Amino acid sequence: GLVIDGRTLEHVLHDSLQNIFLELTQKCQAVVCCRATPLQKSVLVRLVQNKLKAMTLAVGDGANDVSMIQVADTGVGISGQEGMQAVMASDFAISQFRHLRKLLLVHGHWCYTRLTNMVLYFFYKNVAYVNLLFWYQFFCGFSGTSMTDYWILILFNLLFTSVPPIIYGVLDKDVSAEILMQLPQLYMISQ
Repeated sequence: GLVIDGRTLEHVLHDSLQNIFLELTQKCQAVVCCRATPLQKSVLVRLVQNKLKAMTLAVGDGANDVSMIQVADTGVGISGQEGMQAVMASDFAISQFRHLRKLLLVHGHWCYTRLTNMVLYFFYKNVAYVNLLFWYQFFCGFSGTSMTDYWILILFNLLFTSVPPIIYGVLDKDVSAEILMQLPQLYMISQ
């Protein structure tokens, strides 16, 4: 691992040392930056995003972490003794740091699979309806007349756009939470 303090981080974030610092951090399993200012934290996250083209996750528990959380692709705020500023600026809020593992491995996996399946569902729904309209145009001589009344179209979109996502979002869990916690490799496979 690598431990770096705020003063050293200030020198490292200079343009001439950025690439060397990133190469060094990629060879470490963990990098800890201590006593960093809020600006240094956000600059470090932006550096990783721009140079490594990586998605970033920022976790913070106080007002000094707000800029870092806002710069990151996903921000997690921990509600605690330092106030609620980090929670208010974050995408997700947890009560303790130990809940981060479950948030990422379980809820992250479920959210990812639900979103991908719903995208496929919406493509299928729209292709089915557009195909129906396309073939109908051959029978009406491409006059542009509508095959259905507007209320049927509204009902079709209401039923097939609202009900299935709600049911799917509530009930779909492809793998149980216990298995996802035991096998973190499943998170990488889903991507």
